[in-house]
Amino acid sequence: MTNTETKTPAKTVNVAVGVIIKVEPSTQQTMYFVCRREAHQHQGNKWEFPGGKIEADETIAHALKRELAEEIGIQVITSTPLTLIEFSYPDKRVKLHVHMVTQFDGQAHGAEGQVSQWVDFSTLSMLDFPEANQSIIQDLKQQVML
Repeated sequence: MTNTETKTPAKTVNVAVGVIIKVEPSTQQTMYFVCRREAHQHQGNKWEFPGGKIEADETIAHALKRELAEEIGIQVITSTPLTLIEFSYPDKRVKLHVHMVTQFDGQAHGAEGQVSQWVDFSTLSMLDFPEANQSIIQDLKQQVML
């Protein structure tokens, strides 16, 4: 007798993602804050826009504020929805609730010890991001071209 195993789809992980933007005063160039994922994490060593898992009792806005305070040390003042991305990796499904964050208090930094940096769009578009993030880059490219 053969035992057949059916693969159950993975549970979807809801994630609040912040595209943190500032305009560099000296050049008037738009800069984006990104972090590199740790090697042991899912999609390790790839760059990402900061954020994290939305807990069962949280709104997207609350999760975004909490995660950005914990992860990069800023307090979100204003965020606006950019896009919603549903993506399936072989081992995980994610639903990314992506917000633009243009007003915040504090200095963005890798508060959990992660590598982080401000980059312009040209540099941003050359970084190695998880596949699910590619449409965020495309959405930002459309805005840059306006």
